[in-house]
Amino acid sequence: MKKTYKIEVDCANCANKMEEAAKNTAGVKDASVNFMALKMAVEFEDGADYKAVMEQVLKNCKKVEDDCEIYF
Repeated sequence: MKKTYKIEVDCANCANKMEEAAKNTAGVKDASVNFMALKMAVEFEDGADYKAVMEQVLKNCKKVEDDCEIYF
């Protein structure tokens, strides 16, 4: 399953950090961040609980960029 989320981030470098943090989260098959559109597309592993995975993605993103936000 693939879902797109609205994000809030200040710079393109921070968006790249968020993308890497999301990709390294358990349950995420792939992720990409579009800084200009302020969107994050996340593809989940089969059978993953996407709400629980997104909570962990947000935690991981806040570790690398503490003032970012993901709206889900």
